[in-house]
Amino acid sequence: MTNAYIRGTGFHVPDRILTNADLEKIVETSDEWITSRTGIKERHIAAKGEAASDLAAAAAKKALADAGMEAEELTHILVATVTPDCYTPACSCLVQAKLGLTHRIAMDLNAACSGFLYGLEQARAIVALKPEAKILLVGAEILTSRTNWEDRTTCVLFGDGAGAVIISGEPAPGTGSGRPAGRILDSLLCSDGSGADLLVISGGASSEPYATGQVVGPSHYIRMKGQDVFKLAVRSMESVCKDILARNGLSVDDVDLLIPHQANSRIIEAVGRKLGVAAERVFINVDRYGNTSAASVPIALAEARQQGRITEGSLVLLTAFGGGFTWGASLVRF
Repeated sequence: MTNAYIRGTGFHVPDRILTNADLEKIVETSDEWITSRTGIKERHIAAKGEAASDLAAAAAKKALADAGMEAEELTHILVATVTPDCYTPACSCLVQAKLGLTHRIAMDLNAACSGFLYGLEQARAIVALKPEAKILLVGAEILTSRTNWEDRTTCVLFGDGAGAVIISGEPAPGTGSGRPAGRILDSLLCSDGSGADLLVISGGASSEPYATGQVVGPSHYIRMKGQDVFKLAVRSMESVCKDILARNGLSVDDVDLLIPHQANSRIIEAVGRKLGVAAERVFINVDRYGNTSAASVPIALAEARQQGRITEGSLVLLTAFGGGFTWGASLVRF
């Protein structure tokens, strides 16, 4: 099978920052309450009129520069999102247009917070079929468009942003940053729809269509049973990480950096602790961005590379858990 390589990474977040102190003025909460339960101190919020495709295109341009590539070289555009600009056309088509391209394969994926990992597997499959392919994969979300600011248990959690990677069958870094390319060693993905009602946005979709003039209700926004999701997230990410390491003949000691979905610090710390990964080998940036769903892992991956946390030879373990439920893990050797 043709190897698939991550040749470049990039991320983009909106300029506006919403701090915990700001949230204290909006809803009954406090910085201490939010920080102690989530580890989040601030999150970035999209400006009025700023859409997921805007964030995705900006992140894509940074990933292309990092890979030393021009947009014209791309053959495929994949966007993982639960908050696209509109139902149709796909966010990926709008990103394509904003990059000045036409006649490419473009499609969206929806696997909630696991969307980027599902996209990695899709990209690997494309490269296996078409070794000459050069793929843009973006995780992009404007979750604040589906956040109920009257629900203090959920509104403190989410932020907006986009992370992007360039994937191809060639490892050459080109004329970009010169950072090492990462070979995708393996991916393991799972899902279970029996818990769908524990984390859901249903209002306005085919199961709960809105009539003209109808008042938008709570079902339009993120609804989550936090304690149930917490337990499932920790258990599922721990299990899938152990499984992917075992089937590749690796142990936790071989992992140089664990990059989990940035849902909240307590989940991240619990996963690291149960896996036996030392805290210094677990990447955390949820304190500055909040939960950005499908954008979470690629933002963290791009930032980790920028900070020098990933160097030549590093084995990186990515893992995520999201609505569906979906979860998974990927191994990347840089």
